[in-house]
Amino acid sequence: MSSTPLPDAASGPLRRYDLDWIRVGAFFLLILYHVGMLYVSWDFHVKSPRIVEAVQPFMMITSPWRLTLLFVVSGAATRFMVDGFEARGGRAGRRLAGSRILRLLPALLFGMFVIVPPQSYYEVFQAAQWLGVADPAHSPWLQDFWIKYATGYGGWCDADGCLTTPTWNHLWFVAYLLPYGLLVAALVGLPGKPLDVLSRRVERACAGWGLLIWPILWFALLRFTLAPIFEVTHAFWGDWYNHALSFGAYLFGFLMARSEALKANFMRLRQPAAILAVLAWAAWATYAWIYRADDAAPPESLRHAMRVVYAIDQWAWIAAILGYGARYLNRGGPVLRYLSVGVFPFYIVHQTVIILAAWYLMPLNLPLPVEAGLVITATFAACFAAYEIARRSGWLGLLLGVRPRSGKTPDQAANRPPLPA
Repeated sequence: MSSTPLPDAASGPLRRYDLDWIRVGAFFLLILYHVGMLYVSWDFHVKSPRIVEAVQPFMMITSPWRLTLLFVVSGAATRFMVDGFEARGGRAGRRLAGSRILRLLPALLFGMFVIVPPQSYYEVFQAAQWLGVADPAHSPWLQDFWIKYATGYGGWCDADGCLTTPTWNHLWFVAYLLPYGLLVAALVGLPGKPLDVLSRRVERACAGWGLLIWPILWFALLRFTLAPIFEVTHAFWGDWYNHALSFGAYLFGFLMARSEALKANFMRLRQPAAILAVLAWAAWATYAWIYRADDAAPPESLRHAMRVVYAIDQWAWIAAILGYGARYLNRGGPVLRYLSVGVFPFYIVHQTVIILAAWYLMPLNLPLPVEAGLVITATFAACFAAYEIARRSGWLGLLLGVRPRSGKTPDQAANRPPLPA
């Protein structure tokens, strides 16, 4: 397949409604996933006393790839932002850097010091209960909680270690997007447009079956090299496997975003990718279920094989979603315009609402489907309420990642590039 020339930025930014829809859907799936984390045996900030291990294989449908997909889509959205800046008169790298700082840094700081602290409070409270503290609310651990949280108090410890604060918890995604965007902004400003050159090379490499083969090989290489050495911590420094995975996905999204050839190839390979995805998930979920005990010791040869299966699982789902999205999610409209901005404040507030709702519902001992349904309902209701407040708050809306309204007509707004989270 020959390389398709990249469109001239002067013609204005392209619109990829499919990527907008995928981004919205991925954030909604993430909310449901975090509700599920209350009820499975995996670590979470607050846990339900009623653990349902049978849910775990279904949680594993999205766990290997959900955030990686968001990094791909965010990288693609950044490409369209650059196109828009270039169409309006150059200095795209500088303008991208300013936009990333303005959009992400206030939301990250507000999230760390206002949104996230209740998560840590109830995490410490529940840990104190499990340690047998008679009155956790009046224990020295939780007196003057926010001041201790904000100033890095190191006394919240149990057998599993100590809670380090302030923390960004689920907002690690935002904390990673900011430097990734600044790095791309620096590359955009280089002479010779090296990212455009790299885009054409990626397009050639990913022609035909290369679109499935090369990303899977890259993910497998990371599983064999960095993953055994660097545990995923979300602490930024030292999180090298996660950086290689996440920034690699972000950069790939940036490089492939404007290629009509790659878009067509994703559509062509969507069915093989979907078949691979389901088979890899079935193999990985079966393996994880059989060896789910803490002291399980699978054969080393099987562990190596599962690293390849996991890599297939990661990329095949992403490729299938991008392929089916490109084929069927190619229309915009008022719902998409509303949600494409709204999912970022949804992301910022959702985990705190999940934990608060679950904390006050769990003592009622409602039937588990009713309790989980109420947690989901309360979370989405609070997310929509937070978004409505943010979009009416002018520049204060930036605290939840919502820029002030520009006064453009709906038709003009529809031509803006998709917004990265």
